[in-house]
Amino acid sequence: MKFDISVPLLGFEDVKEVELEKIDDIFMKMQSTTEKHISFTLINPFILREYDFEVPTNISEIINATQESNLLILNIVLIQTPIEDSIVNFVGPLVFNTDNNKAAQIILSDSPVYAVAEKISSFLNK
Repeated sequence: MKFDISVPLLGFEDVKEVELEKIDDIFMKMQSTTEKHISFTLINPFILREYDFEVPTNISEIINATQESNLLILNIVLIQTPIEDSIVNFVGPLVFNTDNNKAAQIILSDSPVYAVAEKISSFLNK
């Protein structure tokens, strides 16, 4: 499924459109449609932990999200070996509006709960 990036990805401002591809029930791949060397592995954060934040009003307006919208929340993960050492960025969630194929990255800069680099292993067996 292709998505227009309505709010630039931090550090990848030139990426305007991406394609999401399911890897398994936990991971997805996000690939730039124009820059084949730019891709990210994403993870469903709700599988790992309780994860709650408000989508800022300005972002909701930009991606035309309402209370009824079908939003997909994913986080960038840096895959390591072993997989338990992989690092998840919980501070910069990606919000995909699957109703209109618009997406944005949110930065939770003042969150005392989430970090930019948390090991998956810290959420296993909890």
